[in-house]
Amino acid sequence: MEFIPWTSFVRIVDRYGGDFRVRSLSCPDQFRAMSFAQLTYRESLHNIEMCFLANQTKLYSMGFRSPIRRSTLADANEGRDWRIWVDLAALLMRRAGKLYCNDSFGIYLDNTVYLPQNIVDPRSEIHPICREQSRARELVEKTDGEAQ
Repeated sequence: MEFIPWTSFVRIVDRYGGDFRVRSLSCPDQFRAMSFAQLTYRESLHNIEMCFLANQTKLYSMGFRSPIRRSTLADANEGRDWRIWVDLAALLMRRAGKLYCNDSFGIYLDNTVYLPQNIVDPRSEIHPICREQSRARELVEKTDGEAQ
């Protein structure tokens, strides 16, 4: 959690009104809870809640100021503006890009475009890179068809 730019995150939350009229689970607490769930391979809200209940004495040191309940987490996941998480992800990717810009991973990340597959169909014609990928896919399918 040290890598998270909390001041920038608070600005993003304020931009989209993420904590407007919220009484119990703030956006940073929701992020901590969902990050914990992801890192510990929790698969359901019930499982997340049970894990938090089993570790109640450690919650304060993890950054939680109040207990995390399943219904509260479900409401927060459903009601919060998704653009908060998109902006945070973009911010983290930019920071990671700066940290690892001189490292070689065997791939080039200079012009990488991240498209969430559940929002944008990767075969769509909305971006030049998508069009190039579509043409390349058609070419591969055509050459595979000719080879048979």
